Amino acid sequence: MRPMNRVMMAAAAAAVVSASLLAPPAMAGGDNDAGGGSRGRLSFAVIGDVPYGDAEIQAFPSYIQDINAHTELSFVGHLGDIKNGSSLCSDQYFAGIRNDFDSFTLPLVYTPGDNEWTDCHRTNNGAYNPLERLAKVRDVFFPQPGTTLGAPMKVQSQAAQGFPENVSFQKKGIAFTAVNIPGSDNSMLPWTGLGNTAPTAEQEAEVRRRTAADIKELKDTFGKARENGDRAVVVMTQADMFDPTVTSPSQADFGAFKPLVQTLIEESNSFGGPVYLINGDSHVYNQDHPLAAGSSWLGFYGQGAPAANLTRVTVDGSSNAKDWLKVTSNPGIRDVLSFERVPFTQPAP
Repeated sequence: MRPMNRVMMAAAAAAVVSASLLAPPAMAGGDNDAGGGSRGRLSFAVIGDVPYGDAEIQAFPSYIQDINAHTELSFVGHLGDIKNGSSLCSDQYFAGIRNDFDSFTLPLVYTPGDNEWTDCHRTNNGAYNPLERLAKVRDVFFPQPGTTLGAPMKVQSQAAQGFPENVSFQKKGIAFTAVNIPGSDNSMLPWTGLGNTAPTAEQEAEVRRRTAADIKELKDTFGKARENGDRAVVVMTQADMFDPTVTSPSQADFGAFKPLVQTLIEESNSFGGPVYLINGDSHVYNQDHPLAAGSSWLGFYGQGAPAANLTRVTVDGSSNAKDWLKVTSNPGIRDVLSFERVPFTQPAP
């Protein structure tokens, strides 16, 4: 090949500059692994049930900046409930939160909570049809299925099945999934704000379809983790299916979670390694083993086999949202993940 003269070299340089200006933004999270991959250190942030009320709405941008300042983080998970349960589920409010979400400089993996769709039938929420609000949530917060909000990161999505919010990805030999499992009994509580005293036919149909998709998402994630030889699985949801403050749970409040709990037990035992279920909903930080032998939740959900390898972690939220959860992997240690609550520098009054 003959050497380039100065004119040719200048033209080539200009072409490189032009191409760089026209190229789309690079995808974040280049350490997504598709087959085991690197097993090095990993840190990510998790928040949920925030912002609640006017003070937290005003403080929320500062919370985001606090998290953005931690450049060691790989991504952020938001576990849903972007508003409290007694305020309007309006398009305007959703747009405001989306604007806040866009200020994340890290990839944002968000799963919807009951307060932004399931409970929107309440009169003080605007007496919306929850299914219409769920469609709006998908429109506002999942406009590019397979790509996160904040810094764009590629994820596997169930968008083709109609569930763009159900996603999975892998980092540093850890399999992650975010699954739309909301509180209010997995959206089976009656829409009393619309005059109903029992679940409607359309409500039951939505729960059946979404629960089936959730179960498939869980099974696919665990299946890939086994295939890849991953060292842990992380499941992120909004609902607290094992609320420790409820001493006598009722089927009316928790019964619709049963097939999901059963799937978690079966897949955790099949996987064998550490499984972490990270949820919001009950607002108070907690770390426990709700499916270990002897747990009353096993009997409540009609399950005979325990899942001793499942650790559940609840993040602080609501008026208790004074910190974010920093999760760090520990290569070579039996407990793959460790958890640290990091106070916000400017908490809401």
